Amino acid sequence: MAKILIVDDSETHLYSLQKIVEGGGHEVITATSGEEGVEQAKGHLPDVILMDIVMPGLNGFQATRRIGKDESTANIPIIFVTTKDQETDRIWGMRQGAAAYITKPVDKKELLKAIDSALSA
Repeated sequence: MAKILIVDDSETHLYSLQKIVEGGGHEVITATSGEEGVEQAKGHLPDVILMDIVMPGLNGFQATRRIGKDESTANIPIIFVTTKDQETDRIWGMRQGAAAYITKPVDKKELLKAIDSALSA
């Protein structure tokens, strides 16, 4: 069982992602902002982070860069899970160091496969 941090400002998306991840046999930690996500990453050192992009304050790209620059969290794989489905967004996300880029609505099998892939990398 892996420890997965889910960062999303939407309670609905947070709940649905949590159900999928827990259904895959993993432990879940949640954060409702980019700032909180960075804090939770440092405090819990999760095995994988699922990161939304569009959030008030610190967005997902900015939070990912902060996590990547911190020595204690730099090696945690981050999977973007977002409504931003333009190719430029996907390219930018992968340039931020993302392990995967998944668009909402989330396909359960695709998400669990991306998590398994990030865990085995």
